[in-house]
Amino acid sequence: TPMYFFLGNLSCLEACYTSTILLASLLTGDRTISVSRCISQYYFFSSLGATECLLLSVMSYDRYLAIVKPLHCTARMSGRSCLQLAGGSWVGGFLASSITALSISQLTFCGPNSIDHFLCDFIPLVKHSCYDPQLMEILAFILPLIISLVPFLLTVMSYICIIATILRIPSTTGRQKAFSTCSSHLIVMYIYYAALLIAYMFPTAHMLRDFKKVLSVVYTVLTPLVNPLIYSLRNKEVKGALRKACRKCMLGQW
Repeated sequence: TPMYFFLGNLSCLEACYTSTILLASLLTGDRTISVSRCISQYYFFSSLGATECLLLSVMSYDRYLAIVKPLHCTARMSGRSCLQLAGGSWVGGFLASSITALSISQLTFCGPNSIDHFLCDFIPLVKHSCYDPQLMEILAFILPLIISLVPFLLTVMSYICIIATILRIPSTTGRQKAFSTCSSHLIVMYIYYAALLIAYMFPTAHMLRDFKKVLSVVYTVLTPLVNPLIYSLRNKEVKGALRKACRKCMLGQW
């Protein structure tokens, strides 16, 4: 039940996440944006991205309790605790991103008035500032990395404990059953963090500019698109419902 509650939060978050980037330009077809709207877009985009990092970390904690400390899981993951953890992820994500958004809003921008990206991200924006470019590049590296790295490390620590516990299970069936409960989350986390961390690890590498755009598409569009498939196809009830639907279609055709 806690995992489905967090999945509901994740689905809502990713719908907002992608809409923040794509909806306005798709509806209007206008590729121009004012500075204030650009900073606002960055704030909501980065806030939702930071919230996803925190929410993935919370989901790994839920799997940690379910596998490493199953007797404590019900008590620690009560309805109130789930609400607090989910609410803390949302509030924490928006508060953390307000630091970077405020720092960008204090900048003075010089030409050219063209962003080499499909969204108002931190690194393309600071490259247009009139201040010391070296200082801005350091800022572009440190701030986004802190926001994503802390939840990532917490998630990795949880999975180290989870894998160590699974390996101590004597039966092969027991190990497979335990691992199947967290494999979907592990796949999603790997795709999301691999793209996110690589995109922000080399903010000044011009040779990777186009590659980083592709990575941005991965964690802003592709990951939200495949998450429902990854989580649902690992679920026995969903797979059973799909089989029944396929049988009905085949029988209907015959």
